[in-house]
Amino acid sequence: MTGPETAPAAALPHLKSAAAGASPLLSSVLFSLFRGALLLVLVSAAVFTATELLPGDAADLMASPGADEEQTRHLREELGLDAEPWRRYLDWAGALLSGDMGTSLVNGRPVADSLAQRLPATLALVVGALLIAAPASLGLAWWAGTTRRGRRISTAVLTGGAAVPTAVTAAALAALFSGAFALVPPVSLLPPGDSPWHHPDLLFLPVVSMALPTAFFGGGLLAGSLADIVRLPHVADARRRGVPSRRIALVDVLPFLLAPFVRVLAVSAGGLIAAAAVVETLFGYPGLGSLLVSAISTRDLPVVQATAVLAAAVVLLGLLLGDVVAVSTEPTRGRAS
Repeated sequence: MTGPETAPAAALPHLKSAAAGASPLLSSVLFSLFRGALLLVLVSAAVFTATELLPGDAADLMASPGADEEQTRHLREELGLDAEPWRRYLDWAGALLSGDMGTSLVNGRPVADSLAQRLPATLALVVGALLIAAPASLGLAWWAGTTRRGRRISTAVLTGGAAVPTAVTAAALAALFSGAFALVPPVSLLPPGDSPWHHPDLLFLPVVSMALPTAFFGGGLLAGSLADIVRLPHVADARRRGVPSRRIALVDVLPFLLAPFVRVLAVSAGGLIAAAAVVETLFGYPGLGSLLVSAISTRDLPVVQATAVLAAAVVLLGLLLGDVVAVSTEPTRGRAS
């Protein structure tokens, strides 16, 4: 019998196919969310513990010269530092879950205000560095993954470039572009309240200092994936049939490289957040990294905690988006060209 009665039965295979296709994506999202929540807890606990292990606290640093132990104790009570560490951590975590990041122990300013002021500056560095590092890492990976001779040399170049500390790269670039050629300022002191995008000369040194090691790091990760892809049967078949190299690259290789490329970008973004702390301190750039370093030096625990958790949240969000895009775009291996 044909007609409306058979329509649901005919559509059932398509619904099952759609559900099967959505299942890996849903599983990836759920796993990433669980992983992200767990890592945020671990990051906050690790940062809190590390700060507690530092000698002294905010009360010791804020006490006036010559203050006796009793005065320091009263100041510690005013700052809420007299409670047990585990209780202070739980109080802070509970307040954070309710949207309260706390107040700075040093200047009494809401931590959320400080983060909102500094976050755009750091994101400008990360985005700028990714815009440079992404195509550069893809080019380096293509060179290393497709070369048949000198594989050891290409691997050594990528590994060596990624191993150079960000501080060394920054110092070399500053000596070259600020010292030798005097093309850009040696420091990146943004005017208060001004957008970093209005001052590309101030962004140049920190952005390039972060982008170069990231490009080598990403190129090294992608080179292995690319070497595997070019050995897939459909790529070898395309070569035997005399398909032009450009078409092989665009049609048979790049679609398979998109998923690992997105994941590498997500991992690289996390590394750039960490590198920002070094670069911002070196160039006097007013971002999250310099705020974190300053807060650690003054034992301003609420600022340290909130900055670390915010940076971790940004990284984990990038990883989540990377997983979603990678799962959504990953083609079926072994298709014919």
